[in-house]
Parts: sequence; C-alpha cells; structure tokens
Amino acid sequence: MKPGDLAVTHHTVALPNLRMHYVELGEGPLVVLLHGFPENWWSWRYQLQPLADAGFRVIAPDLRGYGETDKHGPFDIDTLVGDVCHLIESLGETRAKIVGHDWGGALAWHLAAKRPEFCDRLVVLNCPHPVVMRKALFGKPSWAQLKKSWYFFFFLVPLLPEWLLTRDDAGNIVRVLKASSMDRDHFSPEEVRPFRDGMQRPGAAKAMIGWYRDMVLRGLRHPFTAPSYDEIAAPTLLVWGLSDPALGYADLVPGTERFVAKLEIEKVPGCGHFVHAERPDLVNPALTKFLQRSP
Repeated sequence: MKPGDLAVTHHTVALPNLRMHYVELGEGPLVVLLHGFPENWWSWRYQLQPLADAGFRVIAPDLRGYGETDKHGPFDIDTLVGDVCHLIESLGETRAKIVGHDWGGALAWHLAAKRPEFCDRLVVLNCPHPVVMRKALFGKPSWAQLKKSWYFFFFLVPLLPEWLLTRDDAGNIVRVLKASSMDRDHFSPEEVRPFRDGMQRPGAAKAMIGWYRDMVLRGLRHPFTAPSYDEIAAPTLLVWGLSDPALGYADLVPGTERFVAKLEIEKVPGCGHFVHAERPDLVNPALTKFLQRSP
C-alpha cells in the first residue's frame, strides 16, 4: 500500500502557534486518530477507509513535530493535547471519538482525563495510562520495564539520537518498526517509505525526540511527584498487542481500571507494538464495533 492508494483529502490548518497538516476521509461523527513515534498520519493506513465506510468522519493529523506539521516546541503534554483540542474546534466540532497509539495514546489518555469535554469515546492502543507508566519508570520502578524503556533515557543524549535516526536514509526507522512487530507483512519498503521521509524533514528528528526529552526530564526533576488524573468518564477501549517488546502488558496494564470508570480491554496475542498495522483484521472490527456503540 502507498499513500496514493487512499482517497483522503489533505488539509493544513492554522491553529494557535501551530500549522497542522491532517488528512480526512468520510462523513459522520468525528473520529480523530493520533499516531505515535516514529510515524505520522500514515500510521492509520489500515483504519481510515474501514472507519469511513462505517459512517465516520475520520481525521488523522501529523502531530506537532511530525510529517508536514510545524516542528517547533514546546513539547509538553498539555501543549500537545491543546493542539488536538484546537484541531477539533477548527473542524467545527466540540467533541470527538479519540483514538491513539503509542505517544498518540498518551495524548488520548491525557485529553480524556484533563479535557473531558472534548472526548466522547476513547480508544488507546499499546500505551499505558500516564500514572501507570510514570510509576514504572520513576516512582516504584519495574526493572523489567526500565530495561525495555532504555531508549527513553538514551534520547537525552544531545545530537547522537538525531544522527542515528536520520543516517542511511533513515534506515533505523525500518529496524524500529520491524523489531517491534511479530508479523512484518505490513511493513514493506513502500509502506515504511513515508515514515523514513518524515524523519528526514528539516527539524523533524529533533522535534520527535523532543517529546521524550520533555517527558523524561520532567520525571527526573520530580521523580516522586506524580501528576493527578481524574477518573476518565468516557467509555474506554484499551487494545494491547501482547508481544510488544517495548511495553509489557503485565507491568503496564493491571491497575488501569483505577483511572477509568468504563474500561474494556482487547488483548491481541502474538502481536507486537504496532498492533493496528500488524493485525488490522482483528483491530478494525473491535474498533468499529466500539465506536459505533450507542451511549
């Protein structure tokens, strides 16, 4: 699959202090898809058409620092969530069904808890609730998870991570995607090309790593002061590829129910981190069924 195979329309919108690029497909209730590292809107190539066919207006932005969106900071999570809320308002809407993977999942959790007026339903794929993740890294750490999250701290090194991610035509991006997946059939050279190109845009690597640097530095400055999160009222679906080499289910999912009033968990066995690309045959029906459900 290549970007030209999807009948999406491309848009650029001027938000407060940010020019954001997004793609759009379909008509109906608004669904906003938030990608993770090291991707862009193309992360959702297997969900855009099925969700549009299911009767939704589907929006997939390039988040701050990624793709064709501006590359400047700040990269704190409140600013990043604010970008998403401003995007929803720019679309003439007040609420949306929020779907996020990886870092996009972190934004989705934060938005649903801190800006609940914008969130109708919540779906998170392979991303722990922020309190659970922070505890695993900084509070009462899980040594197994710390070893898996070594790159969080490596990204604090100046310049070297940017060089490693962009060298050799961003070849390390391909290694990241494949090393995090069990079934690699959906990561052909054509399919990963948009991610390699996105990493090599001027300022992109530094901006993408900037998300990690901001999060880790804040955690190191205040390791024992966890931010408070209100219980999420929106119906929530957590989808998890159980063979994720970077985020362990046992360390990061149990306890999530303390922060979510209406939580459902969909486990995908034998599947890695990029669960929505690796197993769209399982993820798409679960996603569509959950988003179509009446309140």
